[in-house]
Amino acid sequence: MRIINLGSLNIDKVYTVPHFVTGGETILCEAFETFCGGKGLNQSVALARAGGEVYHIGAIGTDGEALRNVLQQAGAHTEHLQVLPDVSGHAIIQVDGGGQNCIIVFGGANAKVTTRYIDDTLSGFAAGDLLLMQNETSNVAYAIEKAHSLGIKVALNPSPITEELLNYPLHLADYLILNEVEGSAVANIDSESFADVLDALHKKFPDTAIILTVGKAGAYYQDKQQRLHHGIYNVPVVDTTAAGDTFCGYFLASVAGGFSPAEALHNASCASSLAVGKKGAANSIPTWDEVVSSALFSQKP
Repeated sequence: MRIINLGSLNIDKVYTVPHFVTGGETILCEAFETFCGGKGLNQSVALARAGGEVYHIGAIGTDGEALRNVLQQAGAHTEHLQVLPDVSGHAIIQVDGGGQNCIIVFGGANAKVTTRYIDDTLSGFAAGDLLLMQNETSNVAYAIEKAHSLGIKVALNPSPITEELLNYPLHLADYLILNEVEGSAVANIDSESFADVLDALHKKFPDTAIILTVGKAGAYYQDKQQRLHHGIYNVPVVDTTAAGDTFCGYFLASVAGGFSPAEALHNASCASSLAVGKKGAANSIPTWDEVVSSALFSQKP
């Protein structure tokens, strides 16, 4: 199964801070670094490092060749990538002493993906392939409908949540991969119970496999046949920036590679636990060999 990722590509500017800046406040940062990121790029890197056959589609600006290089070095195909006369997407990321982050994203070239480009690109793929998307590029709703009409499976990581996203044809997705905050918004439920959120999502999208990540409570999987849970590993946290993207990429690559949902949850949980131990986004994502050789892989959380 080929995996097409219509995903964002960002230049991440990361500031290490004593605490997140608040309104009217000026603070000094402790360190500054630049990384290649974007949810789309991170997920393609995770897919490729997990052994998936991934084709990244989307757009970069004239300043974005480093983004292409990161994808290629990870093993992702980039022949469909557009270069537009614009700036690439970028993000300003604050990381505090506990490894938590907050992020401001500017779309740049990511916001200029056209329906014609989507039509032309998807025409080169076939029924049974899988299209992964987030909500950091333009025309996501159109791409969902187009892929579905071609028999291409659809996986959506609905992040960030916007009013427009809540009107996307989410019922056409074969997989929804989201955290508890996103899950509550998509299900339109105000509850602190993960079970309630999962129940509401499954009721709203009965034909969709739901993968709900819930922080320290681990991750849940729900489809028509089963509900599964996987806990987290007790590991030092340096930076959580790409943890969710690592989980998403490893889960889908595992499913595409023939692993069961339970095995895919395990693989994704191990990989994301390793990712939080390093600074940065794409560079923190482990390879498959690193995951299976880690002490975590044989442990039950």
